Amino acid sequence: MEKTPREPEYPIDDRILHRWSPRSFTQEPISDEQLFSLFEAAKWAPSSYNNQPWRFIYAKKNTPFWNDFLSLLIDFNKEWAQKAAALIVIISKKTFDNGNFSKTHSFDTGAAWQNLALQAGSLGFVAHGMEGFDYEKAKTKLRIPDEFQVEAMVAIGKQGPKEQLSVALQKREQPSLRRLLQQTVFEGKFT
Repeated sequence: MEKTPREPEYPIDDRILHRWSPRSFTQEPISDEQLFSLFEAAKWAPSSYNNQPWRFIYAKKNTPFWNDFLSLLIDFNKEWAQKAAALIVIISKKTFDNGNFSKTHSFDTGAAWQNLALQAGSLGFVAHGMEGFDYEKAKTKLRIPDEFQVEAMVAIGKQGPKEQLSVALQKREQPSLRRLLQQTVFEGKFT
């Protein structure tokens, strides 16, 4: 699979191009005002029938809920995410308010996550989304009702120097490349 350097093939907004998911955090705290600015940005994402299926459950570092959230992570993610300012579990409501199943609840929630990530960048924070955690334990420990699906977990914080990471993680601490558009975009049919 051929990948492009971290340069777009077509012009795009710099905030999109420069967004990436670092693992090194400074341990600097995030204020409620800053954190809720991220949730506010997520709120404005598009969704089917304006259902807004996304929900966010969070814990800030040095609060009573922090260790509960940290305990959900696999060891690999716990190693670096413990230095984040906040951890967020993202869930989505699987039905519309009328009870009908929503086929796009995950898709819509993904749009909200992207808004959150871009807002984090605009405030000088980074957001690292991850699937490396115990989904069932999250559902139980965070008392998530059955009509919601656990989607992902996010670490939020100020980016720290890569040298504070293990040697193995230091090698990975750089923006990733992307497939060429011709490998992901098709006209008329999938080829």
